[in-house]
Amino acid sequence: MIEINGMAHIILTVSSFEKALEFYDRLMPFLGAKRVFRGEDFAYWVGGRTAVGIQRCDDAYRSEKFVQLRVGLHHLCFRARKQEDIDEVAKFVRDLPGATIVRGPMYAEWAPGYYYVLFEDPDNIRLEINYVPGAGVLKEGVSFKPGADY
Repeated sequence: MIEINGMAHIILTVSSFEKALEFYDRLMPFLGAKRVFRGEDFAYWVGGRTAVGIQRCDDAYRSEKFVQLRVGLHHLCFRARKQEDIDEVAKFVRDLPGATIVRGPMYAEWAPGYYYVLFEDPDNIRLEINYVPGAGVLKEGVSFKPGADY
């Protein structure tokens, strides 16, 4: 057995590389990540012990958008260091071109003190920022409680 050390990176395939680049070039630095690469079809940001990349989709799929309940990615979630960060992110995202807030900031019963904001990028890929105080579901006697609309 090993113990993983966080999420190294995630790469998102996007229909409009230019729109996604504009979106993530604003969002990721706000979250403390620095763009370390930009090519014709790929860009990559690193920060907070993880990285996010965007990759231009194949031409055959340019008219498609992300569908959350299809096979594959459901959403991705970044962990905030303090609850106030969630409110700050929500305020930032409200003015971010191409972003749509789905819900929040709000509390959820998934773990004690779970506080989050859920939003979508220009391809409708869902992104969440959450804060969970203490040990969360790792605390003795606490269990994960997924919501019906998670």
